[in-house]
Amino acid sequence: MPAVVLIGAQWGDEGKGKATDLLGGRVPYVVRYQGGNNAGHTVITPDGERYALHLIPSGILTPGCTPVIGNGVVVDPQVLIGELAGLEERGVDTSKLVISADAHLIMPHHRALDRVTERFLGKRKIGTTGRGIGPAYGDKVARTGIRVADLLDLSILRQKLEGTLVEKNQVLVKVYNRKAIDVDEVVEEYAGYAEQLRDRIADTRLVLANALDAGEWVLLEGSQGTLLDVDHGTYPFVTSSNPTAGGAATGSGIGPTRISRVVGILKAYTTRVGSGPFPTELFDANGEYLRKQGGEVGVTTGRDRRCGWFDAVVARYASRVNGITDYFLTKLDVLSGLETVPICVAYDVDGVRHDEMPMTQTGFHHAKPVYEEMPGWFEDIRGCRSFDELPANAQAYVRRLEELSGARISVIGVGPGRDENVVVHDLLD
Repeated sequence: MPAVVLIGAQWGDEGKGKATDLLGGRVPYVVRYQGGNNAGHTVITPDGERYALHLIPSGILTPGCTPVIGNGVVVDPQVLIGELAGLEERGVDTSKLVISADAHLIMPHHRALDRVTERFLGKRKIGTTGRGIGPAYGDKVARTGIRVADLLDLSILRQKLEGTLVEKNQVLVKVYNRKAIDVDEVVEEYAGYAEQLRDRIADTRLVLANALDAGEWVLLEGSQGTLLDVDHGTYPFVTSSNPTAGGAATGSGIGPTRISRVVGILKAYTTRVGSGPFPTELFDANGEYLRKQGGEVGVTTGRDRRCGWFDAVVARYASRVNGITDYFLTKLDVLSGLETVPICVAYDVDGVRHDEMPMTQTGFHHAKPVYEEMPGWFEDIRGCRSFDELPANAQAYVRRLEELSGARISVIGVGPGRDENVVVHDLLD
């Protein structure tokens, strides 16, 4: 059976947890392939329980599913253990979770450097979560990182840590006037994590290859979104990994020819957390309406999300760079009650119309939305379960988004509940 990639098509927070949960009962393996505890999914189960997951794949909530933390993830073991304990306290079986031996560890010096460098940048800050994600990926690329497998050999962990702290402590103490990190304390702390995690560490590339060979579906779950991709996003206001579909292959060890479907998650409007350009951002009552009606607060950060109208330029770009085959449109219900619903169909950049993303950072910063207005609807759509049951104006809005985005809209979220969806096309058919 093939692998399926689930990817955010905007700046993240599109509702990927809801989409993953919709498929979870039919997919025996759910893989997180990049990012760390700087992202989160909110999942509401059939009994109304709400779970905020930060590092663990949302498949953890489906009985029988094997959740996999892939090699492309950076893992803070303290956060992971805490999240597992929280789930177990609520009666969730976590026994099937496995972690790639080649995933990189977030260490105390990563968190310390993340916090002080953001403060030092001041107005030029990126807007990171301060959880050490960027510095951990930086060390990975610089080949000075520490991996999950090193928890199985503490002498190697100590050797690597001593080598990297020669430089990191110099920076912390002499540049930022912070306390040096003690090697012995860190090794002792991480030895405790090793005891709790060692039975979960696996060659996840082999686990997933065997699953595919056995005819099992594998769902590859990205965190963040397309425009936060370090290569394809609104650089430098991006994350430190590749949440786009291409990152699914490298972050899981699954060959790209085994991926047959790419499902993009689109919110019916647009949101963003953190710094960086956002052409359709609203600073008026409409923006506040979307924030309030949509409950737009970051799962991981607790920060209010910036809100704006749907951006079709972004959607077309996401379709192209991810090779999206299907879209899951979320939060259509939030737009109920609006007289008109604008759609950004193009940008005006210094007097020149752009139907596609501007090539340069300067161009994107100067982009002003060109809007097309659609008539709104006032009906409550949360009870709709077929496309024909949606109000005519809501149907027209969805069809226009599909036309502008360049890929079919297969599922429409009409409420936060697990079953509050309109399925137009089966995502696993």
